[in-house]
Amino acid sequence: MTEPTPGPRPRAALAMSPDVASAVLDPESRAALDALCDLAPAVLDTFTTPAARAVLADTELLVTGWGCPPLDDDVLRAAPRLRAVVHTAGSVRGHVTDACWDRGIEVSSAAAANAVPVAEYTLAMILLTGKRVLESAREYRATRARADWLHTPRTVGNHRRTVGILSASLIGRRVIDLLRPHDVDVLLHDPYVDEAEAARLGVRSAPLAELFRLSDTVSVHTPLLPETRGLVSRDLIGSMKPGAVLINTARGAVVDQDALTDAALAGRVRAVLDVTEPEVLPRDHPLWNCEHVLITPHLAGSQGNEWRRLADTAVLEVARWASGEGFQHPVRRERLAFLA
Repeated sequence: MTEPTPGPRPRAALAMSPDVASAVLDPESRAALDALCDLAPAVLDTFTTPAARAVLADTELLVTGWGCPPLDDDVLRAAPRLRAVVHTAGSVRGHVTDACWDRGIEVSSAAAANAVPVAEYTLAMILLTGKRVLESAREYRATRARADWLHTPRTVGNHRRTVGILSASLIGRRVIDLLRPHDVDVLLHDPYVDEAEAARLGVRSAPLAELFRLSDTVSVHTPLLPETRGLVSRDLIGSMKPGAVLINTARGAVVDQDALTDAALAGRVRAVLDVTEPEVLPRDHPLWNCEHVLITPHLAGSQGNEWRRLADTAVLEVARWASGEGFQHPVRRERLAFLA
């Protein structure tokens, strides 16, 4: 008996910044894609040139990444055979347009893979700020002497602290999972999660005002939508416990940054900000020199060796799609309002 002849490999192309392609898709990942698809050699960071249009004309699958231009009506007219998009990062909002959904194009995202390092960063910051590690290290460096540890305030430490999670997103849920081995109480605010689901997650559902009022640490994981812009308001920040911590790894505009600045400069609250509004604050912004605030350069998401997790996820999704299995991590149009 002869083996069945395999069908033709799908025509595919990479659509992202060339620098992103080099960083995220190492040679082994590119080779894995090549084995699954007839992969165009060029990386498309524009869809307007004759060369790009020639590639699009035959493309059935786009593997996208940071820097991919929007897939609008004009682009889709130039890509009549396009049936699927596999995104090597998290959010698809920047490039998957209504035209894609209207056309019935299947979409997958590596958001679940990108959630892993963000949740790890969040857990680390929850525990470090609970022990006041940054303040203690700064004081130790200044004094070169150990403080009287028997007089450590009882506000220091992570035993039975209350952690508030704002949004049961992919990242929020993973943070909840990572907190399970730790002796903390977890509150969750998410208007789309009922009491029964909260119980299954092992947390207590709380109204927004209560979460801010009771939590020692609040971690923000809500997507930026018109209704969530400025959601973490001046009133909510003002209701936080003295010395409580606000951690934001979501989007800077979810937080009233002026209100947070006022509260941090007054020493009322502490903050860990991996995102701000704008993305890089002006050089003279007072938060840069505020001793109660740690600002990191949007590094919680995948970087360095963590890019391989994104690439592996994309390769597996391409393999599933090419074999007719369907995506393991599909993005649905009706779920966009709940995604970052």
